[in-house]
Amino acid sequence: MLLIACPHCGPRDENEFRYGGQAGIAYPAGETSDQEWAEYVFLRDNPKGWFRERWFHGHGCRTWFDVERHTVTHEIRKAP
Repeated sequence: MLLIACPHCGPRDENEFRYGGQAGIAYPAGETSDQEWAEYVFLRDNPKGWFRERWFHGHGCRTWFDVERHTVTHEIRKAP
């Protein structure tokens, strides 16, 4: 079981949350080519180790927040 520490509600079971993908990805601004749009939608980092992610507490305070999760051990720590 994965426990995620919501900044407002404290540690909760992962079933209360929805994964929002890689954190820090900027939405393309202005005119965007098909290639740029495809890269935005489909290309993400896939590291072995610490990875910054967005999570939504849908069954709680309904807040988006960032955490760092280790992709091998699933250890979670607060994002800087």
